[in-house]
Amino acid sequence: MGVLFLIAIRNLVQARRRTALLSGAIGLVTALLVLLLAMSQGIADNLVRSATTLSAGHVVVAGFYKPSPSQAIPLVTDAAKVRKVLEESTPDLDFIIARGRGWGKFVGPGGTVQSGFGGVTIADEPRFVSTLQLAMQSEYKDGGKEEILGDASRIAEPGAAILFVNQAKRLEVDVGEAITFVTETNDGRTNTIDLTVVAIARDMGMLSSWAVLGNMDSLRTVYKLNDDTTGAFWVYLKDIDRADEVMNSLRVSLAQAGFQLMDHQGDPFFFKFEEVGGEDWTGQKLDLTIWRDEVSFLVRILDVFNVVSVFVASVLLVIVAIGIINTMFNIVRERTREIGTMRAIGIHRRRVLMLFLIEATMLGLFATTVGALVGAAGALGIDAAEIPAPIEAMKMILLADTIPMAVDPVTLALVVVVLTAVTALAALWPAALAARLRPIVALGHTA
Repeated sequence: MGVLFLIAIRNLVQARRRTALLSGAIGLVTALLVLLLAMSQGIADNLVRSATTLSAGHVVVAGFYKPSPSQAIPLVTDAAKVRKVLEESTPDLDFIIARGRGWGKFVGPGGTVQSGFGGVTIADEPRFVSTLQLAMQSEYKDGGKEEILGDASRIAEPGAAILFVNQAKRLEVDVGEAITFVTETNDGRTNTIDLTVVAIARDMGMLSSWAVLGNMDSLRTVYKLNDDTTGAFWVYLKDIDRADEVMNSLRVSLAQAGFQLMDHQGDPFFFKFEEVGGEDWTGQKLDLTIWRDEVSFLVRILDVFNVVSVFVASVLLVIVAIGIINTMFNIVRERTREIGTMRAIGIHRRRVLMLFLIEATMLGLFATTVGALVGAAGALGIDAAEIPAPIEAMKMILLADTIPMAVDPVTLALVVVVLTAVTALAALWPAALAARLRPIVALGHTA
């Protein structure tokens, strides 16, 4: 076997021009595939980060309170009792936060914005400040300084609010200035509250377009809620992949604790108002979902992007395979007499087959490794450069203002293994033909 490796290396070196061209083509395809997968991973990472910062925990325990059969309010009553059950019954628990939920109109000096209002209790949210990325002044205003816009920790102050860049631009408001929140309370009356902008965060795509974050006490004040109500509990796990399992476990625990539960429905809570409003019951029902349910409309976009990525990757693999098959056929034709000599001196067909497969595998491994490293370096460079997304619709899909890239070492290794295997398999047919050549025929071959 060692002799075969040595012969394979010498053959590749001897035909270095062809080796360079073929390895360059394979490396280019590998780099393009790595860039495509890095963008897909970047979008997925942004989705998880945005969703679990703005819209949901890993598991969401929310619900509706119906004071009458026709009125549905997205509230959790008996919040202390619900939280106790969650703390005692959640496997793999990291921490739990309570978020208020509101909806209304924000009025600023330059305009208005219809948006959700998320009530934050920062003492309960250990990752809030580090997770929320504040914008730089230069991102908000042309010619602005390289200074962070505000301080996210000030959300603990009464009347504090955090806007996102696009919202701040529409309202024409800056850090330290006032805005007014106008909403309809649960008893049908219109109420207002003045808020002070304490920070401006970077846009997070579609999710940040309808989310304003504020102090939880401000939300309680404007909606006239008591201390034992909240909008939803967001349960964070040490392993997000266990979200489905934990949700089902909590459904059992909450039912045993005497709470009524809604049937699981994998949609955001705001899709359920009409259905719940038409149901003939009163009181409290809890609704359990996971983060993917709460942003299912965005998950579908990501699924479509992944399907497109798989299609493009498949086309690239077919191109690689066809190129390798054609090249290997040419190699067999050029080396027919060499094959005949090898067979004439007693080298078995199986070893001839192995020789060509070893050459193809070595070529594929070298080319895909270099291509993967180049693609990974390009992806990391694009991510570090923070290249702006050219159009607004693209920002919505990417869930960021810039083109996101994320390199996963496992995916990188998988790309190298798969493309190397494709290279070897593509060479199998020509190699088998070479191994079946009769020595007398091969020796008499003329190019």
